[in-house]
Amino acid sequence: MYKVRKYLLSHQVAPKWMVFLFDTCIGAFSVVFANFLRFNFDVELVSAHGLIDDLMLIIVTNSLFFYILKTYEGIIRFSGFAEAIRTTTALFAAFMLMVFVNLGMLAIGKPVLVPTSILIINLLTGSFLMVAYRLLVKTWYKASISIGSKVNVLIYGGEIHGSQLKTTIEQSNNQQYQVLGFIDDDPSYVGKTIDNIKIFSFEQARQSIAEWEVGLILFAKPELDAAIKNEIVDFCLEHDIQVRNVPPFDRWIKGQLNISQLKEIRIEELLGRPQISLPKQHVHNLVSKKRVLITGAAGSIGSELARQVAGINPSVIILCDQNETGLYELEYELRNHFPACDHLALFIGDVRDESAMESLFKRFRPEVVFHAAAYKHVPMMEYHPSEAIRNNVLGTKIMADLSIEYEVERFLLVSTDKAINPTNVMGASKRIAEIYVQSLGNRDKKVVHLGEGGNNKATKFITTRFGNVLGSNGSVIPRFKEQIAEGGPVTVTHPDIIRYFMTIPEACSLMLEAVTMGNGGEVFIFDMGEPVKIVDLARKMIKLAGFVPGKDIDIRFTGLRPGEKLYEELLNKKEEVMATHHKKILIAKVMEYDFYAVNKDIDVLIEEAFRSNDENVVRHMKRMVPEYISNNSIYQSFDEMNKSPLLASN
Repeated sequence: MYKVRKYLLSHQVAPKWMVFLFDTCIGAFSVVFANFLRFNFDVELVSAHGLIDDLMLIIVTNSLFFYILKTYEGIIRFSGFAEAIRTTTALFAAFMLMVFVNLGMLAIGKPVLVPTSILIINLLTGSFLMVAYRLLVKTWYKASISIGSKVNVLIYGGEIHGSQLKTTIEQSNNQQYQVLGFIDDDPSYVGKTIDNIKIFSFEQARQSIAEWEVGLILFAKPELDAAIKNEIVDFCLEHDIQVRNVPPFDRWIKGQLNISQLKEIRIEELLGRPQISLPKQHVHNLVSKKRVLITGAAGSIGSELARQVAGINPSVIILCDQNETGLYELEYELRNHFPACDHLALFIGDVRDESAMESLFKRFRPEVVFHAAAYKHVPMMEYHPSEAIRNNVLGTKIMADLSIEYEVERFLLVSTDKAINPTNVMGASKRIAEIYVQSLGNRDKKVVHLGEGGNNKATKFITTRFGNVLGSNGSVIPRFKEQIAEGGPVTVTHPDIIRYFMTIPEACSLMLEAVTMGNGGEVFIFDMGEPVKIVDLARKMIKLAGFVPGKDIDIRFTGLRPGEKLYEELLNKKEEVMATHHKKILIAKVMEYDFYAVNKDIDVLIEEAFRSNDENVVRHMKRMVPEYISNNSIYQSFDEMNKSPLLASN
């Protein structure tokens, strides 16, 4: 018995000739049994009938069809329904051949070679035995690999993916999983069975999970509502049950799922963000056949904007960034995933370089501009205010001025929630960029209205504000994943810090909506959902990785970083919001500024930035943005100075 089990657990398989010989022996036994049954086990009658002749004829016909249908090629321990069908088909084909031979013999007036009754008994007996021994070997094999510790598994999804996953688990020889049942939220599935394994609702299953000693739940339902998944994952983490994802069907290797493809649940799946639908017709109407420029195209937001725009069939996409490698990789991705989008233009350049940007506009004449290029890391910019101004303010100013000069139809500035009541240099620099873009757009509209020269049609300047995007370069989630992989500790700045989160595809999808809605001068804010406590996020990610917070991996509080605040806001205290036809997009009623006063102040600010006089830069920023109050920063002392804000028109 030990040797048999050792053989079953090894990777060795029986050679084809052995399977062929064994099937032939079973066929021979079936002929003998059929003869004895036909003649009531009377040895003399069996001998008189001619058992040897029957054996020879049926063995030859069976062997012929075993060879034709390749019944010996299957691995017996993994036999399934298809293997059973192939084996019984071979036996049935041999039976039909002998029936036709018998009919031929009768047609020429000679006796049949093998009585029909023996053929029928032989067919039934042989089919039963050949299928039975395959199932016996398979069952023996499964029992052999199940000896020892086992992980009890529930599969969420009672459809094709769940069924295939169960088969994969049962056929794997290096896993110790035992499928106890399926879970499904579809009432039409609940109560039914798949291969004798029952389908439960989650409410039914959760009452018995402890009794069943479930150690793992596998999600085999690709399009599962985030709220449902969150509820199940929270329950599992509370009861020390691991959870894993099954990849979509199109990612299975040659149509087969490998156990190694089971992946940890990503925290991004559990933050309640909706699925992103395809761009609507009005977005198509705006972008299709247009020349679209995306700055910061190699970044997280810029690259996703490029993907979504590429699917709308623009005339040309101009991708601008300083990051040569990032642009190269993005171009490769777009050309492979969007073969119809063959009009890609790469421009390696710095948005602060006016001559380079003018060359870009002169060459490509963009009609729609998405300005996503910016410095965004708060602590870095707190130590480099002059760089923040040169990139975030001067870069925006150059792109906006050129958009008017070259008659761009729409210009969208990608801003941040850190621009509202800013507590850091980065947020204040983005707020100044917002003010410049809005005041420039308002000035241009007045110029066109009064007929004072300039463009015949004013460029529509639109600003979008939103919070943190999941998985972006430098965001907290990739950092937590890296720290967990290294065994911790996971570092959180403060136990009470909270942030809003949005997926990158959702943010870009809303940007495309907003750019079609704007008439110029609007600041759109996106519905960010409920804020997330970062320490809770860290604990959940540790648990999802299979560890215990505070025991396996510690959480360490490091203190707020320079310029950082506990929570972000989406509105200035003096601002109000108005609804739009899109439930996820609101318009902020922001203060309007006089362009000429703003432009004069920005010129002074940029001049100080080029002198790298950081203190003067910050002082001037605080005069331009009175609500800019530094937090945990070396510039807090500047807030005591008297501020003389810009003159506002209202």
